Amino acid sequence: MTQLQNPSAEAASDLKTDVTEPLTPGGLICPASDIFDEAQTRAALDAALKSVPDAKSARKATVDILKDTQLRGRDALAAAFRADPFAAYPLTHSYTYLTDGLVRSALYVANDHLHPLPNPTESERLALVAVGGYGRGEMAPFSDVDLLFLTPYKITPWAESVIETMLYILWDLKLKVGHASRTVKDCLRLGREDYTIRTALLEQRFIAGHAPLAAELDTRLWKDLFAGTEREFVEAKLQERSERLRRHGGQRYLVEPNVKEGKGGLRDLQSLFWIAKYTRHVKTVAA
Repeated sequence: MTQLQNPSAEAASDLKTDVTEPLTPGGLICPASDIFDEAQTRAALDAALKSVPDAKSARKATVDILKDTQLRGRDALAAAFRADPFAAYPLTHSYTYLTDGLVRSALYVANDHLHPLPNPTESERLALVAVGGYGRGEMAPFSDVDLLFLTPYKITPWAESVIETMLYILWDLKLKVGHASRTVKDCLRLGREDYTIRTALLEQRFIAGHAPLAAELDTRLWKDLFAGTEREFVEAKLQERSERLRRHGGQRYLVEPNVKEGKGGLRDLQSLFWIAKYTRHVKTVAA
C-alpha cells in the first residue's frame, strides 16, 4: 500500500540514496543555486507532502513545485546566456545541472515519500544512471533525458513502483524521457549485440541511488565489454559515419546543411570523442 509519510529515522538511514554532482568540466554559466537549489527544493517537497491525502495528490504537489523550480532555472539560464552569448559549452552543462536536480527530486519523492522500504533486501536496490548525451553532460533546452534504471537482479514490484511514479512526474514536467530498466548482465549482453547501445553506455554517468551498483556497471563495462574490442568499435563507428553521410548529402558544401548529422557536423565531432574515449579512456574533449 502506498505510504505518504516519511519513513522512521532508522529506516531513513537505510533508504538514504547516494548522489553525485553533474558532470560539469566546463563550469556553469551562472551560480548553481540560481539554476537549482536542491536543499530548498527538498524542504519544499517535504513540507508539501506532509499534508497530502493520497499518492495522486502527492504527485500533483511534487509536479507543481518542480515546475516552478524548472521555470526559475530556465529563466536564470536564459538571462545568463543573453549576458554571455558565447558561453555555449557552460550553458549545455548548466541545463544538465538543472535536469539532474529535477530527476533526483523525482527519485527522492518516489523512493523516500511514496514507496519507502524500511528494510530493503539485496534485490531491492536501484541505481539511476544517465546515458547518451545526458550522460555526457551536454544538453540543449529540450534535449532527451535518457535514463537507465539499474537493478541487481530481475526487477522487483517495489522497483517497478518507484520507476513508474518517477516517470509520471518527469512526463508531467514535459521532459522527453527515454528509459530502460536493466541489470548489469543485461547491459553487457545488449552492448555486445548493438553498437548504439554500447555507445550510449560508454557515456553512462551515475546520478543517484545505490552507488555500488553503478560502480559495478562501470567496472564491468571497461573490463568485460570495452577491453580488447577497440578495433571493432572504431570500424563500427566509421561504417556508421559512412552510412549516415550518404543519407545527408555526403559533402560539406550544401545550401541547407544538416549541422548535426551532415559531414563535419556535430555527430562527426561526437564520433571522434567516442573513439578517443573508447580507445584512450579520455574523460572530456580537452583531456
